Amino acid sequence: MAEREQGALRGDHPHDEVVPILDFGSQTAQLIARRAREAGVYAVLVHPGISAEELAAMQPRGIILSGGPSSVYDDGAPTCDPAIFKLDLPVLGICYGMQLACHLLGATVERARHREFGRASLQVQGGSLFLGVPAQTTVWMSHGDQISGLAGAGLEPAASTETCPYAAVRTPDNRFTGVQFHPEVTHTPHGSDILRNFLYEICKCRGGWRMTNFADYQAQRIREAVGAQRVICGLSGGVDSSVVAALIHKAIGDQLTCVFVDNGLLRKHERELVETTFRDNFHIDLRVADAADQFLADLAGVEDPQEKRRRIGHRFIEVFKETAAELEGAHFLAQGTLYPDVIESGHGHAGISANIKLHHNVGGLPEELGFRLIEPLRDLFKDEVRKLGEVLGVPDQIVWRHPFPGPGLAVRVLGEITREKLDVLRDCDEILLEEIVAAELYRKTSQVFAVLLPIQSVGVMGDGRTYERVVAIRAVESQDFMTADWARIPFDVLARISNRIINEVRGVNRVVYDISSKPPATIEWE
Repeated sequence: MAEREQGALRGDHPHDEVVPILDFGSQTAQLIARRAREAGVYAVLVHPGISAEELAAMQPRGIILSGGPSSVYDDGAPTCDPAIFKLDLPVLGICYGMQLACHLLGATVERARHREFGRASLQVQGGSLFLGVPAQTTVWMSHGDQISGLAGAGLEPAASTETCPYAAVRTPDNRFTGVQFHPEVTHTPHGSDILRNFLYEICKCRGGWRMTNFADYQAQRIREAVGAQRVICGLSGGVDSSVVAALIHKAIGDQLTCVFVDNGLLRKHERELVETTFRDNFHIDLRVADAADQFLADLAGVEDPQEKRRRIGHRFIEVFKETAAELEGAHFLAQGTLYPDVIESGHGHAGISANIKLHHNVGGLPEELGFRLIEPLRDLFKDEVRKLGEVLGVPDQIVWRHPFPGPGLAVRVLGEITREKLDVLRDCDEILLEEIVAAELYRKTSQVFAVLLPIQSVGVMGDGRTYERVVAIRAVESQDFMTADWARIPFDVLARISNRIINEVRGVNRVVYDISSKPPATIEWE
């Protein structure tokens, strides 16, 4: 059975100052950790069922309870060990985490008369959590329940909104503070200040955590876990797998073998770029598996995007197993799984996150994998991975490369996959990226790509009627890829892209621009 190396290969606290976050299933739970790490304090998500004794063994400076989709009164709603509140450690509850803590402390939680979703005006009443925060500020709400009474709980109000009288509460000694809003999201302008106040004013953290700490700690843990055995790294040429390869190479050197699978779903010249970069620049043992025919045969006639991902993931592992059979002592498989992949696949620490889409390297792995998994980036966001890549000396052209999905162009050709459709999309994508780079927009955008739609449209070329394919252009700006906004590409640049694609790619007569944000859309179309 596939076995993930939890503490040993992911590392729960690579610093002597740690703040664990009990993950109750919020889509933004890891954002809390990210904000804490930006502030210089290492925070890590843990299962909400962790015991107070286990938490105490981590020697934390404080504890955070995340939000989540449940009501404290739901059957099977996640809870925490009540002994946490007796550890003499500061605790911060956020949204559901606040409601749960208040419920356990004896306050009343009820269905709100007026649900709050989106921006709200917060009236601050006081407390260390709000030092330096304006008396009236904007916060981001997302809740249907709220605290309706504090009698007997030993709590006092710290902030309110027009419809939520206890938008923040605290104990007089600040050992527990709770906020109904989400300070971790960018829509709460002073959210980072609030979290910093918890970490430094209440928890008395010293700070000092940096990405170099993460790199050194993970490298050491990898060495300890792997010993003299070999590690295979699935290398795609993107930033995630490249940083994983650099990190593991730092840890164990020649014990690493990278495998690049040519699945026939790659961008134009992708294979050549990977071979040149990693053999010539990194001097890493690189094996290339040519499996395009097998992948395309698996995908013949398949239109459902989840089924595409499942089949690609299954074949991916089969190819790895065949390659590994040729490598003596290979018992570990390294993957560039990131936290957005985990949470979108419904595999959060609480095990109750909504499944948005299946990532081929998260949850889609067959039981007979046969390797122990190394996923050292599993708790990081894309921007953190880039920082780690810079620390490890990965070249800028790799570190700042736009993300490319594990299933490749299979999820950018909507509907059935054929070689002809893939060739059309590759040509469109190449033109798109050429123009984005020429306009000096590549580093200003987070992800740019073309999508081949499963429709045709009427057009006119050379005074004649055409009935040809439609291509969508997607460009987004994002910091963490959990949320994203569509990029405002200048009209003249879009015009050049459209003209070139229609004129140079035979079979396309219409180009459209996707102006959806995430949420409600995802970045990829499938």
